[in-house]
Amino acid sequence: MTQKGTLFLVATPIGNLEDMTFRAIRTLKEVDLIAAEDTRQTLKLLNHFDISKPLTSFFRHNEGIKGETIIERLLNGDNIALVSDAGTPGISDPGEELVARAIEEGIKIVPIPGPSAVVSGVIISGLPVGRFTFEGFLPMKKKLRNERLEELKRELRTMVFYEAPHKIPHTLKDIYGAFGERRIALARELTKIFEEVLRMNLSEAVDYYNKNQARGEFVLIIEGAKEEIFEDKLEDVLPVRVLVERYIEQGIDKKEAMKKAAKEKGISKREIYSEMLKEKTDLLDI
Repeated sequence: MTQKGTLFLVATPIGNLEDMTFRAIRTLKEVDLIAAEDTRQTLKLLNHFDISKPLTSFFRHNEGIKGETIIERLLNGDNIALVSDAGTPGISDPGEELVARAIEEGIKIVPIPGPSAVVSGVIISGLPVGRFTFEGFLPMKKKLRNERLEELKRELRTMVFYEAPHKIPHTLKDIYGAFGERRIALARELTKIFEEVLRMNLSEAVDYYNKNQARGEFVLIIEGAKEEIFEDKLEDVLPVRVLVERYIEQGIDKKEAMKKAAKEKGISKREIYSEMLKEKTDLLDI
């Protein structure tokens, strides 16, 4: 029986080539195949470190077919390295799906740590980072984006986002509209010649990028919500069912509980009934 190969997740520089680790170089020299998000970009890296290995593309639009090919080769004993355009693969790229597929097949996965735009941005932000949440790119469609921001506006932890330069003005405006005033650190071109970190309030950031052109890839690190802001608005975040149950526990009649919940939520009793019907709650036995 053929011994399965190993999938190596190799972090590569996010800008400065001196951040390439000795282990990453050795691994890329030893594997049978390198799967790259952009083979042209990766070839420049390989040439710089005098690495000559077969390359194959693996990106968002070919991940299905190419992923199966990579898995098949791993099952046949080949060792394969996965790299992204920059940084650690598997974060905001299709490497996540490949890893899940490899785990299903019992293939060994080895991380080769290195540069990460998320961590680099977080540690220089000046914001509380004992606990933070990485949100990646916000949805492109306005409706989905607004829904995501609505979910996040009560997030107490520091939040980290990625964003492309041409979207920065609109993204900052949307975030400010949803979150209100918060502290933000905008880290761009990390580890590169024009590396810059701006620390300001969200309103100032909106104004700044209305007047100045954004350049380079951005990591946005945004202060979490203050807990006390929402402590008197618990009814706003509680699911309908839970809110109705709380009123009933206080001795309020079921119909009156639904009426009261509707008022607190700012919706009609019919909408309350509809929401509870979705949850198939036994409280509808009234």
